[in-house]
This record gives sequence, structure tokens and C-alpha cells, in this order.
Amino acid sequence: MKEIQTAEQFQQIISSDKPVVVKFYTTWCPDCMRLNMFIDDIVKEYSQYDWFEINRDNFPGLAEKYQVMGIPSLLIFRNGEKMAHLHSANAKTPEEVKAFLQSLTV
Repeated sequence: MKEIQTAEQFQQIISSDKPVVVKFYTTWCPDCMRLNMFIDDIVKEYSQYDWFEINRDNFPGLAEKYQVMGIPSLLIFRNGEKMAHLHSANAKTPEEVKAFLQSLTV
């Protein structure tokens, strides 16, 4: 997963006409560490998406704009619009993340 370094880079990435997944995380979040233990296999399985991550603590304005209240959160963007949002409470197991991705019609 590629790290987003700037707000400008974030805007460029989410403007793609291909769906992209952006994981909002922090370095101090236990659930983020748990997600990191299994997310690589999901990234490989769902390669139709471009995958990125952004540290919520470094971009609080973006987190607020896209209603990222809990972490980790997976947001799906296409053409600059948020298409879907997997909130932290539902992103605790590989099964939950896969079910979310399988439900998408983006």
C-alpha cells in the first residue's frame, strides 16, 4: 500500500476514474495494527483497486471532510467522490473487509 504524503497527492489520487481504496490510520491505533496483519492478502486479492494509506493524524481536515470518525477506516473513491466507507467498527476481521469489498458496485 502506498503512503499518501500531501493533501494535493490525496486529491490527485481520489480523482482517478479507477476506484481507489484509501485506508485512514494512525500509528497508535491497536485496530490499525490488527488490520495491517491481514490487509496485504486482501490488497492482492482485490487488485482491481489501487490501494493507498494516509495517516489521519497528519491530515485531520481530510478526515473531518470525509467523516472518518474512527480508525482504521477504508474509503472507496472514484472521480473525486466518496463511493463507500467501511467504518472502524466493521473492519476488525478479514471476513468483514472482504464482505465490504464484495458488496461494492463501483
